[in-house]
Amino acid sequence: MNTVAEPLLRLAARVDEIQPFYVMELAKEAAKLERAGRDIIHMGIGEPDFTAPEPVVEAAAAALRRGVTQYTSALGLHTLREAIAAHYEHAYGLKVDPARIVVTAGASAALLLACTALVDRDDEVLMPDPCYPCNRHFVAAAEGKPVLVPSGPEARFQLTASDVERLWTERTRGVLLASPSNPTGTSIEPDELGRIVKAVRARGGFTIVDEIYQGLSYDAHPVSALSFGDDVVTVNSFSKYFNMTGWRLGWLVVPPALVGAFEKLAQNLFICASTLAQHAALACFEPQTLGIYEARRLEFKRRRDFIAPALESLGFTVPVMPDGAFYVYADCTNVNHPTAGDSDALTRAMLHDAGTVMVPGMDFGVAAPRKYVRLSYATAYERLEEAVGRLRTLFNR
Repeated sequence: MNTVAEPLLRLAARVDEIQPFYVMELAKEAAKLERAGRDIIHMGIGEPDFTAPEPVVEAAAAALRRGVTQYTSALGLHTLREAIAAHYEHAYGLKVDPARIVVTAGASAALLLACTALVDRDDEVLMPDPCYPCNRHFVAAAEGKPVLVPSGPEARFQLTASDVERLWTERTRGVLLASPSNPTGTSIEPDELGRIVKAVRARGGFTIVDEIYQGLSYDAHPVSALSFGDDVVTVNSFSKYFNMTGWRLGWLVVPPALVGAFEKLAQNLFICASTLAQHAALACFEPQTLGIYEARRLEFKRRRDFIAPALESLGFTVPVMPDGAFYVYADCTNVNHPTAGDSDALTRAMLHDAGTVMVPGMDFGVAAPRKYVRLSYATAYERLEEAVGRLRTLFNR
């Protein structure tokens, strides 16, 4: 019987700009070990071990029973946009017009909307190295050129205003920042953030700031980039502080003049965010629920205060104490192991020989990818303690 091979479809060139996640490769290896009966402690993927509190679950169930599951406006439920605006005033002392808020299908959709709206073909966008890998991929998907700027511990692993002034060219369109950051857990100091916004504004560019971890700040009251002008675009999410990762709900705050453009894009790309998730999210801002979130924030702080010095005791170096999120970015150069200084090999050794998962720095940039590992402490305190014990045995310390 003769068979005709199916022709291979030609992929768009932009697909080659998107790199796979090393963290997912490690997760697959870990899952294989678990299927074989190994106990694996997961400190790799950045997902809270807490799930949506009961008031949020009840709000979703009530909405489902009422049958309010039809499409919403592409901008989101008006009541949710008002609740988010009220949260900015309550938490940050900022008055934000609800009309500027665009509810999205997670922060990923928010970033995709922002890049689609603001980045043209071959536009360059400055961002720190290390940074969350999808940020550069969103720029590439919009046919822009992400420009990774080596940002070491002396700059808190963050872009600086002097970087903007030094590296801005006629092709530069703007900056994409995150504060607090994944993978480092560090925030941009408010004065420095103000200087960055001013430098970008002077050059006619855009400033996008990912603030999805801002609710998980530990050492000082967070300052939103919205404080520095209505021309700043901020991204937020119900995934991290609000513990609703799989609900896929986030939001943008955009300049007033751009709301119409973002709405048009949202209508065409997404129609709207999940209606059920939006009704559930209204319960996030009730006093009872906010009390639950505050207790959970303090638990994350307790974990940070344990794991950062514990890593130091194991031979890692934590060059900048993380002040937010649930990550530690640690230098592995001096650990007592043959793979020291090679985070890819070391994370594989820790997985196979100690049953613990961390992430190599290769996911987050090109400046010093093998020097650093990222640990997520979004797992139970007792499991963090056990992981430290296993690693101490591995490193013979």
